[in-house]
Amino acid sequence: MMTQEKNYVLTRIQQFLDERGWTIYKLAKESDLAYSSLNNIFVRNTIPSVLTLEKICNGLQITLAQFFDEEISVSELSDILNDNEREIITLYRNLNKNDKDILKAYLMGLNKKLPKIF
Repeated sequence: MMTQEKNYVLTRIQQFLDERGWTIYKLAKESDLAYSSLNNIFVRNTIPSVLTLEKICNGLQITLAQFFDEEISVSELSDILNDNEREIITLYRNLNKNDKDILKAYLMGLNKKLPKIF
């Protein structure tokens, strides 16, 4: 049963990669993990630690619950978004971590209620 669980986790990660058109390298960057560590999980067919799996889920911008919910795919997650939101998320995912932080700060500033000057 342990082998089946290993294959399930790796298969599920691969499913999300395939649906996004991502490589292991892209996932490593988005998850803030070393490429070699993530690649070794696949090469050695090992189960990632909970901490590593949480980082992978953060990189994929999904929750652990969504990761293990076999009924949910990336395309289904995006069905709740309109075209503009989907485009913004696609653009966001292509940013590096520093640019994502800058964008987040900018959006937080836009959403802050500022006093009217006029």
